[in-house]
Amino acid sequence: MSNELSIALVGIGGYGIHYVTPLLDAVNTNSFLIVAAVDPVPSACKRLADLEARRVPSFPSMDEFQRAGRADLTVICTPLHLHAPQTIAALERGSHVLCEKPLCATPDEAVAMAQARDRAGKHVAIGYQWSFSRAIQQLKSDILAGALGKPKRLRSLVLWPRDEAYYRRNRWAGAIKDARGNWVLDSPVNNACAHYLHNMLYVLGPQTGRSATPTRVTAELYRAHPIENYDTAALRCWTQGGVEILFIVSHATAVTRGPIFSYEFERATVDFSDKPGAAIVARFADGATKSYGTPNEQRDRKLWLTIDAIRRSEEPLCGIEAAAAHTKCVWAAQQSTGEIGSFPQSLVQITGASGARRTVVSGLSEVLERGYEQWKLPSEMGVSWAQSAREISITP
Repeated sequence: MSNELSIALVGIGGYGIHYVTPLLDAVNTNSFLIVAAVDPVPSACKRLADLEARRVPSFPSMDEFQRAGRADLTVICTPLHLHAPQTIAALERGSHVLCEKPLCATPDEAVAMAQARDRAGKHVAIGYQWSFSRAIQQLKSDILAGALGKPKRLRSLVLWPRDEAYYRRNRWAGAIKDARGNWVLDSPVNNACAHYLHNMLYVLGPQTGRSATPTRVTAELYRAHPIENYDTAALRCWTQGGVEILFIVSHATAVTRGPIFSYEFERATVDFSDKPGAAIVARFADGATKSYGTPNEQRDRKLWLTIDAIRRSEEPLCGIEAAAAHTKCVWAAQQSTGEIGSFPQSLVQITGASGARRTVVSGLSEVLERGYEQWKLPSEMGVSWAQSAREISITP
């Protein structure tokens, strides 16, 4: 590989703009060259004119690009059920990969991705940007050093209402499988809010590029929107080290809140609020505090640090092994609830104009916030609509 790293961007519309923009606006562009933009609808990219001005060739699919050329690094920002096949295809052409979160849809796909990486002898990074942030890396370093004491339990809450446009933006939103029968498992746990479950597993990992191993999951899954999968989840996970993780999330609440979290250790509690500019703060039993800063700054660090890791032949801060713990939890959660629970129609309210209608469950925000405060799932609080779920053991 020469000093100039060739980069192919796969998926330049939608969230892909968060990779397109930092590359186009980089001060030092002599160290890399964008050699391809791959998207079936390139016009969806807000910076398409800038890419064309730089004479970046456009291709409708990875197959067509790979017939025409190759790249040292393939950046994949496509629907989650394409992550595994596209990552494997890039690796087979001798490319490193930075794939947007989540890793993939199933644990079997995660294994196949790791095997393809090892055969190719390349790097694969997964774009959980919090994992690449200074704040999370410093927190994880302190946890590994024992500065906070042993972990006891961790919890996170994310209430992010979504309107009908969110679920109509593509054919796979809210789906369990796509039209061809491929696993998708789109949900707030596996898509919009995946970062915050992953982060709890990641900070507990035994080394920098690893996450804690989940062993048991109980998940209550519910839906209010007219979708196949769930829009609300209350999930409890236990790690191999006996640490309890509670994750509560919904796209069907009246209020917006989160992400917020509280991580309890023997010597300190680490909190994060959703106030603008809030920092992660550890409060120690002796009254001392430590601020780690915000994990939300410099979203593009995942791109630049991955490029640095490739140049130095170092393992990425968040790779397949680190991200696979989240995938295992998602898969187990889907099995924990036999059939997705539907909220009573008497509690479901639909408001707003056509195209932007919001589906809200009356009282849901209060129930989920109370569950977060009490470390309980809805069924454990005796909520009338709640359905208990079975605990799923996760095989290594």
